[in-house]
Amino acid sequence: MLSIQEIKNRYGIIGNHPHLIRAIDIAMKVASTDLTVLILGESGTGKEVFPQIIHQFSSKKHGSYIAVNCGAIPEGTIDSELFGHEKGAFTGATESRKGYFEVANGGSIFLDEVGELPLATQARLLRILETGEYIRVGSSKVQKTNVRVIAATNINFELAINKGKFREDLYYRLNTVPIYLPPLRERKEDILLLFKKFADDFAVKYKMPAIQLSPEAEQLFLNYYWPGNVRQLKNITEQISIIEKERVITDEMLNNYLNEPKSSYASPMKISDIQYEESILKSAVFELKKEVDQLKKVVYNLVTIVKPDILQPTDEDTSELPVLSNNNNASHLPASHLGSSFVPPLRSNEAENKNIIPIEETLSIQDKEKELIKKALIKHKGKRKHAAKELGISERTLYRKIQEYDLKDL
Repeated sequence: MLSIQEIKNRYGIIGNHPHLIRAIDIAMKVASTDLTVLILGESGTGKEVFPQIIHQFSSKKHGSYIAVNCGAIPEGTIDSELFGHEKGAFTGATESRKGYFEVANGGSIFLDEVGELPLATQARLLRILETGEYIRVGSSKVQKTNVRVIAATNINFELAINKGKFREDLYYRLNTVPIYLPPLRERKEDILLLFKKFADDFAVKYKMPAIQLSPEAEQLFLNYYWPGNVRQLKNITEQISIIEKERVITDEMLNNYLNEPKSSYASPMKISDIQYEESILKSAVFELKKEVDQLKKVVYNLVTIVKPDILQPTDEDTSELPVLSNNNNASHLPASHLGSSFVPPLRSNEAENKNIIPIEETLSIQDKEKELIKKALIKHKGKRKHAAKELGISERTLYRKIQEYDLKDL
């Protein structure tokens, strides 16, 4: 068996953080088995490398290796992509097609972003993990497959399970052997190593001297939150290598490439799924408070502007209701005045409000969330990157919400 360092060299893994070393060690040890592996970590931490390690050192290394990004396949076609379909199974199915699990039979399949799978597809995946059986879309014939499943995700499973978006039984089947990849901000000792490796690579690629960081810029790199992790670090290094003429990069120059305010470098600003839900709830509560305040003003005006002299009961009145007057004495509103033709008089300074018609507005948090997302998409003309930034969420979360609320046409 190869050593940890040999594995790092072969697959281009940079870093010496204990959690990273342990992740490599677990991948090597579990490779010789057929156990299902779940790789956990934020987006951009390099999760896609570890399924390749596991496959190459497994008994299925001579079989196919297929990587599937579950979050990039529309919900309507995901079952067909994974399990195949028969001719005529749906509109456009002009011929039978093998799914990834059939093609990868005898090999390995990597399900990236497995947390994005629809619940119906999760049930099909659970059956494969338990029995190796599946059925093509539009067919009734049960087929078998012998595939090693390796999955990865950046979602919070506990939160997804509690919200009913991920099956708990599937989670336990996938999580037979977990491998955790730490975010870059927890691997501070690896940040400058990664930067130097990327800077040297781009220097060779673009035939120019490698960039370096000033001491102040190094400190800025170390304190930055790195929401995009290693992928973001690589992209920023490439941008600087191409754009900047100077080869020694100062902190002022670096500020132009880091997309968070400087004050947030030492204070993480990334919004998690829990924080996102809280922000939506707070926004809904704030909007509700404004509506209640407005309603209170309308009710107060209606009560205080009624003139007691026109509200005195007549002899024909058979029932009376108390109404507050301007002088806070109890007056009575005759039942005959409760019909649709009764309109309380308005003071002159309230006349401008006489055309206000109260509209009942939804108090649903989901509706508020949908409305905010819709406004952001319209504002940015459908550009999801800018809309996600405006909402304070990731593009992947926005994509999921767009699918959930059927806002694809915006």
